[in-house]
Amino acid sequence: MRTRLTPMQQAVVDAGRPLPQLTDPLEVELQVSAVAGPFVDNEELWEVVVRHLGEVPSRRSAALLTALAHLLPGRPGEWAREAARRQARPRWDLGGLTFGECWIGDRSIDAGYLALLCSYAYGDVGHAMVFMIDELNGSLTRHAFLTREVGEALDGLRGEMRLESITPEAAHWLLSRSYDRFERRPGLGASLDVHQTRLVARRRIALAMNQLS
Repeated sequence: MRTRLTPMQQAVVDAGRPLPQLTDPLEVELQVSAVAGPFVDNEELWEVVVRHLGEVPSRRSAALLTALAHLLPGRPGEWAREAARRQARPRWDLGGLTFGECWIGDRSIDAGYLALLCSYAYGDVGHAMVFMIDELNGSLTRHAFLTREVGEALDGLRGEMRLESITPEAAHWLLSRSYDRFERRPGLGASLDVHQTRLVARRRIALAMNQLS
């Protein structure tokens, strides 16, 4: 007998519908982060969703389980990883993420924030995340957006402030502190883009802290 889903749980499952047709792993991350981010700490929801996806093997189930295994922290990510092993692999590979250069700009004196640009790649295709950290109000991440135009984003920041190179380890340590504060106080003024890219950012922070240290 299949696990019955609430409307919320069904909405999460339905969000996996387009995943098997995608070829870009970054697009997979963004779509799943936008849907799953608001429920990331709801273990009860993920226990039911993962069980249901395991009971209904399909390309959609395999794709969503694989994405959740990479993006969900803690036990829900482990449940999804175990269930994904019993299904076919999707055509994209989230395991191929690599780290590139990182840059920091300090405008805490005149504008009250730090800017971080961290670059990444899947194969030869690069992308970057740009973070604005509010230094006047608890070092919370206020904005976090993702771009495929790494050079343009870097030039744009250079037009606003002096940038210095920073190691990926140091950059993601700063982000880890900022996001830990955001996780404790998610309602304090973070923009919508922070919430939509929440799991994308947290995945990169966790990978950096584990792999680059």
